[in-house]
Amino acid sequence: MLKSLTAIMIFSFLHSLLFSEPLEIGSSAPQIQAINDQGESIDLGAALARGTTLVFFYPKAMTMGCTAQACSLRDAWDELQSRDVQIFGVSTDKAELQAEFRAKHTLPFTLIADPEGEVCEAFGKGRYSRQAYIFKDGTLVWRDLKAATSQQAAEVLAALDELQNP
Repeated sequence: MLKSLTAIMIFSFLHSLLFSEPLEIGSSAPQIQAINDQGESIDLGAALARGTTLVFFYPKAMTMGCTAQACSLRDAWDELQSRDVQIFGVSTDKAELQAEFRAKHTLPFTLIADPEGEVCEAFGKGRYSRQAYIFKDGTLVWRDLKAATSQQAAEVLAALDELQNP
């Protein structure tokens, strides 16, 4: 009995990590509090309700692919700012590592620390996947469920162009 219960619990845990259902286009922004890279609470739901916002998820700060993804957006910062896009990067790292990552790579946007996976869960995102979402005034208008690393900014800019000129 104990072995069966343990197996079911492990299967359920793995299933939730690997097969979460992401937000659908047209969904309202999740109403959730989050912790930024400075260890401060922010109302992420309220932030997503104002203007155009990109939320990108990466598995682990300070790793090669995640650094390429974040630096891609850093390098496109001026262009994204000219389009009034606010940006939040999210990983399951603690605030201290997020702050170190942000400082080391001079990232001009806020990073969200999600060690308990609550933000990931609110987005229906598997904990270790790389994804990106664009919200316009609180509504999901674009998503990339297999976000690229060094091409993240190019993909986001192309999506913004498409959204502006459908």
